[in-house]
Amino acid sequence: MKKIIEKEFALNYLNKYGSQMTVGNGYLGVRGALEEEYPEQVRGMYVAGIYNRPSGSLSSELVNLPDVTRFQVMLDGENFSMQAGKVHAYERYLDMNTGELIRKITWESSAGKKYQLNFHRFVSKAAKHVIAAKVEIMPLSGAAKVKVKTGIDAQQTNFGTQQLAELSLRIFDEKLMVGEYETIESKQHITIATKVNKKGIFTAKNRQLMTEVEQEIAENQLFTLEKISMVKTSLDQVDAELPNTTYAELKRASETLWADFWEHAGVRVESTNDFDQFALDFACYHLEIMTPKDDFRCSVGAKGLTGEGYKGHVFWDTEIFIMPFFLYNKPEIAKQLLKYRYLHLKEAKEKATKNGYNGALFPWESAFSGEEETPEFAAINIRTGTRQKVASAISEHHLVADIAYAVCEYETATKDAQFMKECGSELLLETAEFWLSRATNRNGRLEILDVIGPDEYTEHIDNNTYTNYMAHYNVKKALEWNKDNADFVARAEAFLEKIYLPVANESGLIPQDDTFLEKDWINLDKYKAAQGTQGILLDYSRQEVNELQILKQADLVMLFYLFPRMFAPDAVKQNLDYYENRTIHDSSLSKAIHAIVENRTGNRAQAYQFFQEACLIDLGNEPHSSDDGLHAASLGAIWLAVVFGFAGIDTSGELLEIAPNIPDSWQSVAFEFSWKGEKILVEIAQNRLHLSKSTKSVLELVIHGEKHQLTDTLTIKLDQKDVSL
Repeated sequence: MKKIIEKEFALNYLNKYGSQMTVGNGYLGVRGALEEEYPEQVRGMYVAGIYNRPSGSLSSELVNLPDVTRFQVMLDGENFSMQAGKVHAYERYLDMNTGELIRKITWESSAGKKYQLNFHRFVSKAAKHVIAAKVEIMPLSGAAKVKVKTGIDAQQTNFGTQQLAELSLRIFDEKLMVGEYETIESKQHITIATKVNKKGIFTAKNRQLMTEVEQEIAENQLFTLEKISMVKTSLDQVDAELPNTTYAELKRASETLWADFWEHAGVRVESTNDFDQFALDFACYHLEIMTPKDDFRCSVGAKGLTGEGYKGHVFWDTEIFIMPFFLYNKPEIAKQLLKYRYLHLKEAKEKATKNGYNGALFPWESAFSGEEETPEFAAINIRTGTRQKVASAISEHHLVADIAYAVCEYETATKDAQFMKECGSELLLETAEFWLSRATNRNGRLEILDVIGPDEYTEHIDNNTYTNYMAHYNVKKALEWNKDNADFVARAEAFLEKIYLPVANESGLIPQDDTFLEKDWINLDKYKAAQGTQGILLDYSRQEVNELQILKQADLVMLFYLFPRMFAPDAVKQNLDYYENRTIHDSSLSKAIHAIVENRTGNRAQAYQFFQEACLIDLGNEPHSSDDGLHAASLGAIWLAVVFGFAGIDTSGELLEIAPNIPDSWQSVAFEFSWKGEKILVEIAQNRLHLSKSTKSVLELVIHGEKHQLTDTLTIKLDQKDVSL
């Protein structure tokens, strides 16, 4: 049963459920706001790629479009609200099997009359522009007069900022309403059309185009109002029309595609803890509805299409944490995400030139234009009254190599020579050119100075190990793909020979950067207990944190994750223990990565604990953890933790390697995995690995260090042990 369930109405959790219960399809996302109004409830409807830069702002924002989900219900003259009257029964859930959001309430008015109200909503997976909604009302205490008011509400804002100009409002045949809008700065045109299946009285006032339907209903008679809406924009490559159909017909078509998704992209876990399967379903569902499928002008923002956090901007999260889910399920979607970067190679080269470098320097935060969107200053510190400069755009350059890494992962998994010819090799070349110009000749070697690694609590440091190794990998792979460029070959070979790659000191510790191991250490138990809140910044300034051995998230451990064979197992274990003790995990990107590396070292119990804690980032009890949207990358990381952690998948070589080590509480895990044109069904039990595929071609792979050949099926006995070195 794939359901996100709200067992009782609680205002404190309103916006968290609004994010969790988002319905969508990758083109369009609609937050799971309740149909009636409540204080501080945030409605949201977003289309991938529709951004606007508000007046006075340096950053564009994913636009919150006019709302079509609101229904004002009057029952015998009394406004329906769960803050009034009495709620006798309440149930709300998002059925992830079908993408349908359902709410059922038995409500008693202040006059003592009872009613049954049911609300249904989904965004079509078959017709990507369409939102379908249905309201059902049944009087339970005699006949009733029902009034329902709904339509198009353009009063929505982005945290109070209005992004749209209203161009025109039209009504047709007493059922159809059409609103035309335009983003104020970016001049994107949006059309929203909506119709109901009953005639009503129209009003247009204060940016709202509404219809009010009124009907007398006998006791136990069902009143049903269906509302079909459509959104289209000037970015659309194919025109869309409002379908002339019913809620049920739209639902059937959408359900068929959802069934196909779950059959091929779902992960099936048999566990003594049902939460594991639920968390995986939650992650897979949201990864699917947040990712554009057929337009490489758009990518995945840090909150997907579930909210306005980070203004809808695209980070390194997409390539490292989100793209793998699609690369190994639907590689064509992964290619779209990489083509988004290639599309903006020109802007990346312009940014590099502006900053005094060669090649391509991609923006730390990106949107539709491909230009840098990172704000120059952070929010005002209410204790000091000052704003701190945001250093990410000028120093957090590992993003460049992260994109190159994703290109290489795509090529290895797909052998897509056409993509490499058209996009991939040039991306590798231009990102490598950046590193050739970014490195400084010092101490008889090439060093990369004044950077920020993945750990954002440690700023403006030299020779971040993650960054240096990633730069080396970037240039090495570019060299492999550009051997006919003699000038580049000579410079790349010189770079690879001289670049400084930090190694373990006499104590066996690999330094995170030049000075990290020289800094003081403090006990972090207090802050680890409140991880995700950045509580340490209430006790220490950012500068003070920067001078301590404190990590916000996995840094060197990220390198261990991406390159599982680069360092000796004993070295990984020692450094994992050392750095985890200094990591607060204040970033949602951290816990799942630690889970993977812990599992690879044999510490299955600790890995499972980290995995479960990673699942709680959006599914935990904290009521406001996801108010402005879900943590998209952490959802991708949940999938990574299962596939690259517990299942032991390793794609870092030409041969696929599998070394399963599933938790004790799991009886089995199964999923499909795309590799070099083959779709492999991977089924793992505690003592058995079974692989199967539909073709008879021979696929060579490595299982627990031994080579095997897979034709159609292969079964291997396993001996799993919790090493806990």
